[in-house]
Amino acid sequence: MDIYKQAKEFAKNYLETAGKNSDVDCSFPKEAFEKMGEEGFLKLLVPEEMDGLGKGAKEHQKVIMAFAEYNPSAALCYMMHNVALNAVIKCGQKDLYEKVVDDVVNHNKYLALANSEFGTGTHFGNPETTCIKDENYFVFNGTKSMVTTATFASYYLFLSKSCDFEGKTTYWTVPLESEGLSFNMKYWDGVGMRGNVSCPMKLEDVKLTDMNRLGVEGEGPEVSKIVTKFFLLGLASVYSGLNIRLSKITTNHAKNRKYPDGRCLADIEIVQMYLSKIYSKAQSSRTLAEDAAEALDRNDEDALQKIIASRVIAIEHAMESSTLAMRVGGGISYNRKTEIEKLMRDAYAGQIMAPSLDVLHVMLGQSLSSK
Repeated sequence: MDIYKQAKEFAKNYLETAGKNSDVDCSFPKEAFEKMGEEGFLKLLVPEEMDGLGKGAKEHQKVIMAFAEYNPSAALCYMMHNVALNAVIKCGQKDLYEKVVDDVVNHNKYLALANSEFGTGTHFGNPETTCIKDENYFVFNGTKSMVTTATFASYYLFLSKSCDFEGKTTYWTVPLESEGLSFNMKYWDGVGMRGNVSCPMKLEDVKLTDMNRLGVEGEGPEVSKIVTKFFLLGLASVYSGLNIRLSKITTNHAKNRKYPDGRCLADIEIVQMYLSKIYSKAQSSRTLAEDAAEALDRNDEDALQKIIASRVIAIEHAMESSTLAMRVGGGISYNRKTEIEKLMRDAYAGQIMAPSLDVLHVMLGQSLSSK
């Protein structure tokens, strides 16, 4: 069984029901993530020589998309784990990545990203979080605004001001049990993606050692290059999966919605046109995300451009298709009697996730027009 089919089967068995529960009470699907570890999904990107599956961007994309077809919120959290773990493996010092990988492989631990701040929002490259040296420690103070998988992940990647170089930044990894690290769990009440538990994370005189740094001091942008590609590809994959689910749910509703004369909703020509548009958008989103993943694995020159384009298209299509799907679903869907309204709420979250949709268009345009 290929990795996509394996992930779909897992998602159907363990993520679908968890997603429904999370949408009601904003709960994180902890048991499902424990099962992910048991089934090996948490070590997808860990090298084989470290007892991982040794997979790359292509499998990263496929597993996330499959998970998102049954639980977009859980897929989002899983994606961020992969992104953070990949950064630790590629940029972390030996003691750090060996410790983190051991926790992932042998103890089913997972990671999260902590970049957004209340002051700078999604402008991650300009953090307000400070770092000062204190003998053998680095001391951090600041607050990250929306940290997905808050309190459930065991490690959090975050960006701070450099302690040595004015105007520079550095990436760090902070363990959950660190003294001075706290979360405001009452903050989260999202419109959509309700199971990702995105809460503020406060660092108050948190002490870390040099081992917790990713890359070289002051070279945060170099680590960001690795984080950004896998993160944007992951978002494209989440919303590609959502598009696929939306198409299936809407089509099934149209076929099963019967009129007294025996006809069904799907017999109406305008509904057929909507179903066609929703299906086409789902397939184009999927194809672009798959192509972007293959380009990243090949290290193609235009890999980042393809990744940004796939992220933009997947989210724009999800919002457009959810609007069309709501027209098909009508009052029944608006009254929360179908899954369409949930998928619509999940879809609209994508436009504000960093980098926002408008910023992505500017990024892509600048990249295409640069000499």
